Amino acid sequence: AAAWVGLRPGIPISAATIDAHASVPGAGVTGAGAMVLILGTSTCHMIMDANVHLVQGISAVVEDGIVPGLAGYEAGQAGVGDIFEWFVEHGASADVRDRAASSGVSAYELLEREAAALRPGESGLLALDWWNGNRSILTDASLSGVIVGMTLGTRSHETYRALIEATAFGTRIIIEAFESSGVTVRELVACGGLAERNRLLLQIYADVTGRDFRVAGSALTSALGAAMNGAVAAGSAGGGYEDIATAATSMGRFANEVYHPDAARHAVYNELFKHYVTLHDYFGREPKLLRALRALKTA
Repeated sequence: AAAWVGLRPGIPISAATIDAHASVPGAGVTGAGAMVLILGTSTCHMIMDANVHLVQGISAVVEDGIVPGLAGYEAGQAGVGDIFEWFVEHGASADVRDRAASSGVSAYELLEREAAALRPGESGLLALDWWNGNRSILTDASLSGVIVGMTLGTRSHETYRALIEATAFGTRIIIEAFESSGVTVRELVACGGLAERNRLLLQIYADVTGRDFRVAGSALTSALGAAMNGAVAAGSAGGGYEDIATAATSMGRFANEVYHPDAARHAVYNELFKHYVTLHDYFGREPKLLRALRALKTA
C-alpha cells in the first residue's frame, strides 16, 4: 500500500475526520463546557461533555466523537453569513454601496459601522434567522425568514443589525436546549470567516448569550485541527504528540480577543429574546403559514 501511494513504509496515517470536528481542537478546545462556533455561511455549534445527554433538535452526539473520553455534540444554523450576503446584495438600499465606495470601505463594513451605533432595541425590528430553513432545534428546512417591526422609516443598517441579532438569538435557543438537557455551556469560542471579519457580530453574541466570547488564534482551524490529529497519529516517537490535548496546547492558541457581555445590553436582549421565542414558537412549532407560502411559490 505504501508503494502504491508513494509513501514511506510504516508512515503513520491519521483517519479522516469531519471539518467542524477538527475545528474544535484547532480552536484550542479539548475539554468540556466551551462551545466552539464555526461562523461562516452557516454556523456549526460544537461542544463536549463528560456524559451523553438527549438534546432536542441537535445534529448528533457521538461518544469520543471529537476528543477521546468525551461525548461530542453538534448543532447548527443553516444560514448565517449567507443571510448577511443576501441582504447586502438584494435587500440594502442603493445608497449603501455608493456611500461605501465614497468612504473607501465595503458595504459590509459600512453597515457594520452604522449598525454598531445603534443600541439594542433601537431598530424596532425583530427577525427569525430562517432564510435557509432551521437546522437546530426545529430541524425544518421548509421554514423561511421573518422580519417584524418594519416601517417607512426603517433603514438598511437597522435591518442589518436585526439580522445579526436574529442569528445570535438562534444561537441562544441552541445553547438553552443544551443546558436544559444537562450540557453545560460555560463560554463561547469563535472561529471561521465571520470571526475574522465581523467584530459587531461577536459583541452582539456575547451580549445576547451573556457569555464571554473568545476568538481562536488561527483563521484555518479545520486544517490546524486536522494537523493536530495527524501529529497524534505520529506519536511522540514520530515527532508528534501522545494525545490531542498536548497537541492543541503546543500547536494552537487563542487570539488576544475576548468579548465580554455588557450587563445593560444583556438586560435589554433578555427582553427581546422573550419576543424572539414567541415568534420562534408561533412560526416554527405550528409552521402552517410559512409552509403555505412556500407551497404557493413552488406551485
